[in-house]
Amino acid sequence: MGVPANRKPEGRGELCRNRRRNVSRNAADQAPRQFFLPHSRGSSHGQSRIIRRAYPEDFYTQMMEECYQIWAQLEHEAGTQLHRQTGLLLLGMKENPELKTIQATLSRQAVEHQCLSAEELKQRFPNVRLARGEVGLLDESGGVLYADKALRALQDAIRHLGGLVCDGEKVMEIKPGLPVMVKTTSRSHQAKSLIITAGPWTNQLLRPLGIELPLQTLRINVCYWREKVPGSYSVSQAFPCFLGLDLSPAPHHIYGLPSGEYPGLMKVCYHHGNNVDPEERDCPEAFSDIQDVQILGRFVRDHLPDLEPKPAVLEHCLYTNTPDEHFILDRHPKYDNIVIGAGFSGHGFKLSPVVGKILYELSMKLKPSYDLTPFRMSRFSGLGKAHL
Repeated sequence: MGVPANRKPEGRGELCRNRRRNVSRNAADQAPRQFFLPHSRGSSHGQSRIIRRAYPEDFYTQMMEECYQIWAQLEHEAGTQLHRQTGLLLLGMKENPELKTIQATLSRQAVEHQCLSAEELKQRFPNVRLARGEVGLLDESGGVLYADKALRALQDAIRHLGGLVCDGEKVMEIKPGLPVMVKTTSRSHQAKSLIITAGPWTNQLLRPLGIELPLQTLRINVCYWREKVPGSYSVSQAFPCFLGLDLSPAPHHIYGLPSGEYPGLMKVCYHHGNNVDPEERDCPEAFSDIQDVQILGRFVRDHLPDLEPKPAVLEHCLYTNTPDEHFILDRHPKYDNIVIGAGFSGHGFKLSPVVGKILYELSMKLKPSYDLTPFRMSRFSGLGKAHL
């Protein structure tokens, strides 16, 4: 079909806007709703996440000590396996400063780990191919969190303790005060305090409250790659999760989990993405999306030779990043009974037990269990009085 002479061809953004207009038009007589659980619209869906103590920062490694304990407690209470220890293999050039920093942190925090030369790594994991100068660092405690099962267990625990899980409700308005009121498409809720953890929609809720955080929403390609020999990269073959630190040809980290979610497919992803409006995450892929998958394909070809170098399955998720990729865990600077958790930057799932504890402590005006200096919103110089 041709384009009328008096009409410009629609670009990617215009297609998305028109799609949203059509949806709005068709549903004009229905109340808008947010998503029913489980859904794939944010950052917490899917079957698996990496869990690890290996971080450059001591404070994350320290927080993970308690996270492992709480995940184990939840697993016991739920009677469902939520975690599997596989180890986490970090790959990088021998002189890579981040790799050296992580090793130093693991040593300081007495976390069991091994430094593997190229030859040692080849003997231990023969289906990993290293380039010249690359080495490995194995965090023995690393592994896989079964994310979908973990979320179900948490929701069941909330209900068991008398809480409500109200999905399918879109927040329309937050009225600060004591009590604070939240108006949704279905009802109004009142409480002494409110915790906002809205992911990509955080600023949409905070702007009417007089604040905007420096958050960037990225759409991430979640790719699954077929094993040439089924099981060669599986947990049953003791293959670990891995994290590649700025290895050629990738200017950003690449991570992977042993095959399991889909039979015979290994999850290997790029820890980077492209700006997206969370309302438009299903719009056609941008050229930069294709470039990211091509970078992954070259990495798979060079480092994981027993995988097919083209993804068999491609899905998406959203990251909500802060400029330094550390979380925001803080009170609203004007309304101290409104607490904000945001900017989890693609590495928040494993830390969610302690993050939840901290947000609870802030909401109850208790002394936080951890030093929150790295997570205060005041660390961003642009958040002055002009933003309130």
